Amino acid sequence: MQRTVRQILGKKGSQVWTIPPEATGYDALVLMAEKNIGALVVVESDKVLGIFSERDYARKVILKGKSSKEVAVRELMSEKVFIIGQSHTIEMCMAIMSEKQVRHLPVLENDRLTGLVSIGDVVKMIISEQKITIEQLEKYISGSLY
Repeated sequence: MQRTVRQILGKKGSQVWTIPPEATGYDALVLMAEKNIGALVVVESDKVLGIFSERDYARKVILKGKSSKEVAVRELMSEKVFIIGQSHTIEMCMAIMSEKQVRHLPVLENDRLTGLVSIGDVVKMIISEQKITIEQLEKYISGSLY
């Protein structure tokens, strides 16, 4: 059975933390710390413009000597965003994340942001599937499946 993004969101919920592009990098960091998350979807007028992550902060603020209290998220965010739908499979998500070297995929349905899938969410689902398969194989091998 192929697992989908819908199933991930069913377990983790569809809460997505967003930030407007004119907010400062500092504002974004404060929100991420409060919510204990590693990335925010940058949204303006219900349109996804980008993703701001801890990685963006480290590479575009600290290493370039900028001030997070002065620079706007618009200047720091990753603009190349790969969008998925709830019917995408876990394998498709993993392929996109690996090939495009991204860790977060916004989920859109009917042009509306309905969730965010992280690499951690995908790995958790894969590990869960493998654990179930291993348990079933152990039962089969020991003869207790019947």
